[in-house]
Amino acid sequence: MKVECCWIGKTQEPYLEEGITRYEKRLKHYLPFEAVLIPDIRGAGKAPPEEIKRQEGERLLARVKPEDFLVLLDEKGQSFSSTHFARWLDQRMQWTHKRLIFQIGGAYGFSEAVYSRANAMLSLSEMTFSHQMVRLFFLEQLYRAMTILRNEPYHNQ
Repeated sequence: MKVECCWIGKTQEPYLEEGITRYEKRLKHYLPFEAVLIPDIRGAGKAPPEEIKRQEGERLLARVKPEDFLVLLDEKGQSFSSTHFARWLDQRMQWTHKRLIFQIGGAYGFSEAVYSRANAMLSLSEMTFSHQMVRLFFLEQLYRAMTILRNEPYHNQ
């Protein structure tokens, strides 16, 4: 199964981009992985948040196929410890879906259409993080999960 992590818009901060690139490279040693950038909405600064979410949702859903398992990273999602997330991930990777897609929303979150299509929702924390920081945080957790599953020493218990 291929694993993808998708997000809206380019990463603005060089330090975040550097970390994201580092974990993308590490993840490719463990599984078929791809980070996917969905372009920003042009002129979004003048549009109301609901319109931005709607347009971003259309772009996101255009890439998702019926045989994909779509997981939203959302504050209302289920929270796990790193070891429980690793087990959850391992179970999903045994299923017959072609792709496991982790979707990070834009600054305003997801449209109702995206919530309706989602197969699951995960939360990294009850705290609020910028959608650009979540990219790095989630890729690190995905990498950590892979090292846990392989009993490698990256994760200390």
